[in-house]
Amino acid sequence: MNINLLIPNLFWSDTSQPEIYNGLLIHFLETLLSKGISRTSSSLEMETWLCKQFNLEQQHGSWPIAPLMLHIDAPALAKTSKDFWMCADPVHLRIEQNHIMLADSQSFKISPEEAEQFVQDLNHNLGNSNFIFSTFHPHRWYIRIPKAPEMQTHLLSQVTCKNINNFLPTGKDSIIWHKIFNEVQMLLHEHPINQARESRGELIINSIWLGGGGGILQSIHSPYTHIWSNDDFSQSLALASSINRLNLPIDVNNWLKTKIPGNHLVVLDSLRSPAKYKNAYEWRETLKNMEHTWFIPLYTAIKSGKVSRLTITTLNEIALNDFVITRSDLWKFWLFRKPLFTHSRKTK
Repeated sequence: MNINLLIPNLFWSDTSQPEIYNGLLIHFLETLLSKGISRTSSSLEMETWLCKQFNLEQQHGSWPIAPLMLHIDAPALAKTSKDFWMCADPVHLRIEQNHIMLADSQSFKISPEEAEQFVQDLNHNLGNSNFIFSTFHPHRWYIRIPKAPEMQTHLLSQVTCKNINNFLPTGKDSIIWHKIFNEVQMLLHEHPINQARESRGELIINSIWLGGGGGILQSIHSPYTHIWSNDDFSQSLALASSINRLNLPIDVNNWLKTKIPGNHLVVLDSLRSPAKYKNAYEWRETLKNMEHTWFIPLYTAIKSGKVSRLTITTLNEIALNDFVITRSDLWKFWLFRKPLFTHSRKTK
């Protein structure tokens, strides 16, 4: 059994806060990282890394997130549609001094009824023969277009908790979509659903984020035999490539005892949201829990030979780090356990 453990934001990206690591009892994680062979490369978002692992390429300046997500949200369309699809995900924008900050659906909930009414009104007021809004999931909206626009976009994960002015679409057709973007904001601003949400003290849905466009992909090759994840995008890749997709195991010890052969991708993304929203307490508590549920069992499994090779991949705004650990690496007595923060470094 070979395992690739993908852990976004294992390292805190704000290097000016080294004290965040103080008092973390994560000796088994630190041992695995210290004994392994490490490699550092340029930073990537989780979705971009996954696309690259599956040998996908950008389409017209975007990673094809939307057509892949259709495999979960609208399976029939994922196989038959001839259109170009873009994500038009609902977001909350907040003006802060001279910039606009974005919050994604980690910060709010939308009911299916609210999402359906929002999209219905967007189509009634803005939709036309050139594009139409769709929602197959309350937190994931789409735009269907007959022809791909000449435009480069950024993923929603790239702009979450950041100033959107640095990430707006660019390219020949971007001015058209900037206009649509503004019209959507005006419509949502006074929408009755938002007025009701505001009266309940909930964040309003005052904009969408465009990105992740592409056409339907005919063939996807997977380097893995199994994907274990609670993340929808990685599960959509499993569906698109026809490999085994399973939710994260509840009991890691029992899962490792099964010794299922093959190459397994395990996506542990529970550190991602607290890191993006700068919730240091939640990030620390989540990491401490992962030491007991994942890193101690994995260390034991490698030492006993149940796991042949473990690759820990982590990425944040600074860098992407890979650590490869085998059974023989654990016997390298001359490699002492080093604190977690010493393993986080920039590319040269």
